[in-house]
Amino acid sequence: MDSALFDYELPESCIAYTPAARRDESRLLVVDRKTRAVTHRIFRDLPDLLPLGTTLFRNNAKVLRARLPGMRPTGGKVECLLLRPAESPEVWWCLLKPGKKAADAAGFGWLDAYRAKVVEQRDSEYRVHFDLPEGKSILSVADEIGALPLPPYIEKARPADGTDFSMLDRERYQTIYADPRQPVAAAAPTAGLHFSTEVLSALAARSFETHDLTLHVGLGTFQPIKSEKIEDHPIHREWYEIPFETRRALLTSSPRLAVGTTSLRAMEDYARKTKDEPAPLANPSPFASEANLFIYPPSRFLGAELLLTNFHLPRSTLMCLVSAFLTPGDDTGIGWLKELYNEAIAQGYRFYSYGDAMLIL
Repeated sequence: MDSALFDYELPESCIAYTPAARRDESRLLVVDRKTRAVTHRIFRDLPDLLPLGTTLFRNNAKVLRARLPGMRPTGGKVECLLLRPAESPEVWWCLLKPGKKAADAAGFGWLDAYRAKVVEQRDSEYRVHFDLPEGKSILSVADEIGALPLPPYIEKARPADGTDFSMLDRERYQTIYADPRQPVAAAAPTAGLHFSTEVLSALAARSFETHDLTLHVGLGTFQPIKSEKIEDHPIHREWYEIPFETRRALLTSSPRLAVGTTSLRAMEDYARKTKDEPAPLANPSPFASEANLFIYPPSRFLGAELLLTNFHLPRSTLMCLVSAFLTPGDDTGIGWLKELYNEAIAQGYRFYSYGDAMLIL
């Protein structure tokens, strides 16, 4: 399949570099797959739009302040981006800039916060061992000196007038239900950014159940497809964990709404890996695994019937997934998704992580 099928033109004015004034004031494009009807609503209308009995599944991963400042002994600056833990708490897979210089034997560090040395390189990623002060963890150090790893297109779209967005980002580039025990994401599960306490209360008042899972969102989420053919793209891997009660709900609920593509990826990976198990709930422990699914048309889905998602980058694996979800079992969802995106552009919707949302029923 030609990757150019997933390309589209987006005016820069449509890129959201700040969130809506209120989380639940984001716009919501609602798509009914049976009738092909499209309506334009506000996110706080979500409880009124869901079918009776819908169960919501959301990714509760907390975005880690993963971008650490660093300096080599020579004085050269280093940027270290934490991706995921390796074999022990003080060893992480990271991205380094500049990688070659930061990876030499002298290592790098930052004041008294940490010292670090590269112990392995794998493609563009580095396995880094951190030497930390007594009583410190790399997570606590990141919380003290790190910065949120905002997608580059947000920072690029912001005005170069010296405005400080750091406090806004700390509050809004995080879901209100992010679990502080799960600071594992290198990017936000952005469909969840629209939920407010009022929306969650309204959902509960209408007896909609909500269940959590945790997927360690990686930067591969934003990696564009550079290969000519979709099938040649090396899909990224992301670790996830699904608690027992969430697993039970996944097997017994209908319809199931995936809050975001990260939730859908975990749900679908779990559904495919357990579909042939005779007693999938026999083990009450959380289910943990690594998702390496690349979902594109004409895929079918086992894990969810409904999807809430943002508007995604051209030639991204997320566009592939959403187009497959629109029309499972064939490839007509590709053209339909681009029609929906063109409609959203014409109606002034805001795109990408801080942008508006789409509900696929």
